[in-house]
Amino acid sequence: MTNQIQINTIIFDLGGVLIDWNPLYVFNDLIPDEEQRQYFFEHICTMHWNEQQDAGTSLAQATEDKVAVFPAWEKEIRAYYGRWVEMLGDANHGTVKILKSLIDSPDYRVYALTNWSAETFPIAKSIERFQFLHWFEGILVSGEEFLLKPQPEIYEAILSRYDIDRSKAIFIDDNYKNVVGSEAVGLKAIHFQTPEQLAEELTNSGVRF
Repeated sequence: MTNQIQINTIIFDLGGVLIDWNPLYVFNDLIPDEEQRQYFFEHICTMHWNEQQDAGTSLAQATEDKVAVFPAWEKEIRAYYGRWVEMLGDANHGTVKILKSLIDSPDYRVYALTNWSAETFPIAKSIERFQFLHWFEGILVSGEEFLLKPQPEIYEAILSRYDIDRSKAIFIDDNYKNVVGSEAVGLKAIHFQTPEQLAEELTNSGVRF
């Protein structure tokens, strides 16, 4: 521990780490047939398609383009963003507790780096159960930057904007490819799985909370 670099900045991902988001909260009912539902997510409104909106594509344009290709699925396609707020579950209270401890500590600067549409992120910030989104010193939203994790440019953007020393920072993300992307630019990362695992890994890195 004596040779360990003193961490002074923690950067959180949001979806999957602090906020539960899952399209199945809408589509389990909207497309009851499991085979059809799987087809919809694998061939129509795919995760790759959703990521394009996280990278700055207009929700309206993305929806109209998709309906034009798959008119038989119009109702389901329009529901993807039309009922987006219903895809938001609860906060991950264990992680929020860790976040609060870090925010309250004078030893750490705390930021967020998220793949999120610039159009839907303000909605999440307005929801009462997600008021912790207002605690961060700064949040870099992919859709506002026209960038996407794990592109190296998005990590460089948050480091530069908030004058973060990457050698004294830790990034937390539930998506392993984003962890790899972070480490590729020299920013230490934790692959989030549970609040308990996160607490242990932060402690092992010398973070006190």
